[in-house]
Amino acid sequence: MDFTKELDAARQLTENRLAAFFPGGGLAEAMRYSLLAGGKRIRPVLTMKFCEAAGGTLEEGLDFGCGVEMLHTYSLIHDDLPCMDNDDLRRGKPTSHKIFGECTATLAGDALQAAAFQTVLSAEGVWRHGGGASKALAAKLLAEAAGLEGMCGGQYWDTLPAEAPRTEEQLTAINDKKTGALLRAACMMGVAASMGRRAVDDSCMDAARNYATNLGLAFQIQDDILDATSTTETLGKPVGSDAANCKTTYVTLLGVEECARRVLAYTAQAKEALCAGVWPGGTAFLCALADRLAERTK
Repeated sequence: MDFTKELDAARQLTENRLAAFFPGGGLAEAMRYSLLAGGKRIRPVLTMKFCEAAGGTLEEGLDFGCGVEMLHTYSLIHDDLPCMDNDDLRRGKPTSHKIFGECTATLAGDALQAAAFQTVLSAEGVWRHGGGASKALAAKLLAEAAGLEGMCGGQYWDTLPAEAPRTEEQLTAINDKKTGALLRAACMMGVAASMGRRAVDDSCMDAARNYATNLGLAFQIQDDILDATSTTETLGKPVGSDAANCKTTYVTLLGVEECARRVLAYTAQAKEALCAGVWPGGTAFLCALADRLAERTK
């Protein structure tokens, strides 16, 4: 397996498909600005690669993955607003509200959330059986990840002022919703995409869920490390804001050295979780991706 070539191919497939959405000016321009502003595209890659691992193809998981990326982009637009994190920079570019104003940025996020579900439910494929059920399941998983028990719920608790520094248990509960929920949806939606024309062992869903949960914890802790140790130029977004706002992070609780150890431990657990599933397409790429994310510097 040439991991880099596979990753680049999946990313390019995603970029080409995303570029076909929302032509025109006005609100569509604001939606495209944030959607095509770059990023690692980890979530759609996970969706496509889980589809492939479960016996499908990258193309069968593509629109499901694009739906996840639209939802993720909407959350970033809203996170950056003055009423939330009030950030001016995202992926090395001015945030949406700095370019289009708060009203249009808010509406662009709202429209991207709606478009995410439209994209998933309109996905085309060579469905031999169960195609409608596959799309309905994917939309359900995405809705759960976005709502009260997912990103919105996690963001709500994160914005509440804490009377005292949060415990590690409290911080993990918040981040599992803010970060982990959408990663779980991305991975499980990939399995759902393969179910459109193949019978898939139910163990794959459980394995995907557990992989994503551990991957999400590793990802968030690595984010906290980078926020404390990297630079705005490297990350393409402001750093040090958590410390400036006296916000509890894994670094403030555990220190950088212990956080680095936790990243490796959660990454190992993510890879181990895959062993519980039956994967006709193999999981070598998914294991390599987990390792690559643990080593990332931006």
